[in-house]
Amino acid sequence: MESFSLILAIVVVTALAFDFTNGFHDTANAMATTISTGALKPKVAVAMSAVLNLVGAFLSVEVANTISKGLVDESGIRPEVIFAALVGAILWNLLTWLVGLPSSSSHALMGGLIGATVASAGLGAVHGDVLVTKVLIPAIAAPLVAGVAALFATRLTYRLGRKAEANASAKGYRAGQIASAGLVSLAHGTNDAQKTMGIITLALVAGGTLAPDSDPPLWVILSAGVAIALGTYLGGWRIIRTMGKGLTDLQPQQGFAAQTSAATVILASSHLGFSLSTTHSVSGSVMGAGLGRKGGVVRWSTATRMFVAWGLTLPAAALVAALAEWVCGFGDWGTALVAVFLITSSAAIWKISRREVVDHTNVNDHDGADGEPAGVVTTAMAAVTPPPAGTVAEDLSATIPAPAPIDPAAPSAKTTV
Repeated sequence: MESFSLILAIVVVTALAFDFTNGFHDTANAMATTISTGALKPKVAVAMSAVLNLVGAFLSVEVANTISKGLVDESGIRPEVIFAALVGAILWNLLTWLVGLPSSSSHALMGGLIGATVASAGLGAVHGDVLVTKVLIPAIAAPLVAGVAALFATRLTYRLGRKAEANASAKGYRAGQIASAGLVSLAHGTNDAQKTMGIITLALVAGGTLAPDSDPPLWVILSAGVAIALGTYLGGWRIIRTMGKGLTDLQPQQGFAAQTSAATVILASSHLGFSLSTTHSVSGSVMGAGLGRKGGVVRWSTATRMFVAWGLTLPAAALVAALAEWVCGFGDWGTALVAVFLITSSAAIWKISRREVVDHTNVNDHDGADGEPAGVVTTAMAAVTPPPAGTVAEDLSATIPAPAPIDPAAPSAKTTV
């Protein structure tokens, strides 16, 4: 029993460690556009996001129930299985953070849980209908819906403000961005903190501490909220740079449209119990906002790397988790070996990240992607997008050459007959 209690404690601590990495990995979802447009200073932005993540953790438990009750068969799960799932999710989070790619912490956790469960109890222990309807379909639909909504919201925003004074309009939209960023942070806490609540609840059920079909206890909700808030406050500066500057260059109007669209999608999905990725939703909305402005450029090389990471998240985390579960199956020494591997790998990734430090002082520095030419999609969208206020006069002035200066010493153009 002592050994069992120890493994259960290890699972809970590892789950909170994953929640912590989820916080700094996904800070960009709420605050990247706000930081990149200058609406908030970086440290103020992440502090605000951390507080609202904590508040959001208390708003719902629907997503937590999807994970703890719906995705896998509780009766075939042991605490070691959940530990292996968390190992796969944490390592994927850290690797994608190292290279600055906004991949999905949610899908890393789902992939880890599925891989470890299959390795332990077989394919039959995974509820395929729940996986398809509440994980895979939202993964595809969320960025598309958020992107289209942000595209049209950006067009509408520029159309409504075309007669407004430029400085006053930008100031107003910066204020709107702060409000919409707060809404995204609240939504992130509501959706993502619940995933850790669900995984801890599943571990407690597997360990016999909770009855099957139980909701997360209050201490689980509180600890998950605090862990994700602390991670958020650290700021995932590498991913913030990619999301705020690497995909497209945003103006305040676009940032407001992107964040409002993403927050709406995330909150609606949380209410329905869909375990979608806030990363997918926000990335889709940022690209949609980039395409919605005349002359906006989406950097498709960065977007392609991001799409590849999205596609690899579930299988990669599942593979690592399955291997971890296989090693854990050898007994206590196997579990200890996996724990040592996790700690050593995490430390190595952190040490590599110190070779090129990205923090609040240089997060808005461009990383060389500015010279990428507009692709076919961007060019086509720009051709049919109405220009924002003031650009017509600027375009006309750019096409009419300025008169050449008159040299008094030059001979007159008139000729005397």
